[in-house]
Amino acid sequence: MPRQDNEKFSNRLDTAAKARAEMLAKAKARAEAAKATADERTKERLAIAQAREERQTARAEEKRLAIEAAERAAREAEERKRREADETKAAAEAKMREEAEKLVQLLAEQKAARDARYAARKDRQKKGRR
Repeated sequence: MPRQDNEKFSNRLDTAAKARAEMLAKAKARAEAAKATADERTKERLAIAQAREERQTARAEEKRLAIEAAERAAREAEERKRREADETKAAAEAKMREEAEKLVQLLAEQKAARDARYAARKDRQKKGRR
């Protein structure tokens, strides 16, 4: 504020005091307004913090469920792999048994054919002596 030369010292002091009082009143008004909104800001911050905590809890739960699902899938894959191995082993054993039975049957047929030839030869020999 420009100063006039004809002002008296006391007038200048009063003007300065009024200016300080106005500045103080403005500062108090701003402080009151800030105080009024501080509760709202605090509530907003609490709401934001609570929402963040809920999201973290939800993410932790999702992560736990994902880990459980992965473990379950791994166990199921392991079980399926073991069952397939058992089935493959059982099929191989059954095939080996079947081949062994065929071989036994073939050997029995060969022995029967050999015995039949031997018996026929002996019969021919007996008939030839008479």
